[in-house]
Amino acid sequence: MHMNNCSAQRFTADPPQIRTGGYCRKCDQEHWLGPGNTVPHCRSLMHHLARRQTINLFSTGLEESVALETAPLFGPARGKMFGVMECLAPDGTTVIVHAFSGQYNGLWLVDGWAPPLFEVDEFLAMTVDTEKQIKQIGRQIDQCQPHSFDWLALRQERRHISRTLMGDIQSLYMLHNFRGEKATIHEAFFGTNGIPTGTGDCCAPKLLNFAAQRKLHPLGISEFFWGRENKSGGQRHTVFSSSCAEKCQPILGFMLCGLDTSGNNGKKGDNA
Repeated sequence: MHMNNCSAQRFTADPPQIRTGGYCRKCDQEHWLGPGNTVPHCRSLMHHLARRQTINLFSTGLEESVALETAPLFGPARGKMFGVMECLAPDGTTVIVHAFSGQYNGLWLVDGWAPPLFEVDEFLAMTVDTEKQIKQIGRQIDQCQPHSFDWLALRQERRHISRTLMGDIQSLYMLHNFRGEKATIHEAFFGTNGIPTGTGDCCAPKLLNFAAQRKLHPLGISEFFWGRENKSGGQRHTVFSSSCAEKCQPILGFMLCGLDTSGNNGKKGDNA
């Protein structure tokens, strides 16, 4: 499916009820933020993505960069989530912030988009050698007879190294909230089944972290999917959705703590 084939009707259809938030284990309350006025801004972003076929938000010629093109989102790599947040700055001006989930074509940092919840240099220093080791073990596994002793031993070794690396990576994530507090994912996460891979990489955590660090007051957040549907079919092109229950809601309660969301389609009084 090509991005220029999406109809104007899909852009203008009313999205379902959108909510961003979750339970905060620190204050023992739920905190939620609605879309506010962000849906029109999302539709504007959709038109930009369809017309320019790039995530470059500026008219500087950077749209020619292959790394920023949107075409791969409609191929084997499939699409991804995009998010928009409307905020009030301390001087009373309105600020619109954009985010994409995870990396974009291997890039964590793209001008005009909210950064990840960790320092990229620290992340790269931690992962580059270990990821090479994991790939090397993968090549060794491919050369072994399936289910042989060596095959099983190498798979176990790779699994152990991957799990250790994931724990180290998660320790780099620093979550900020609107009480001026910060916490690691391990400190903020609410759940009993472990922290899923990719927690903290979705749009809403990036947007809220960006706002909290810069003393912006979020008025609303909306997220939509752009590109070829994901393998499960749960995410489809241009469709809006609320924050996910597995990765986002267990940390967004902490991240929204201290923000007065009454009157912004949040749960009235939930941050009292």
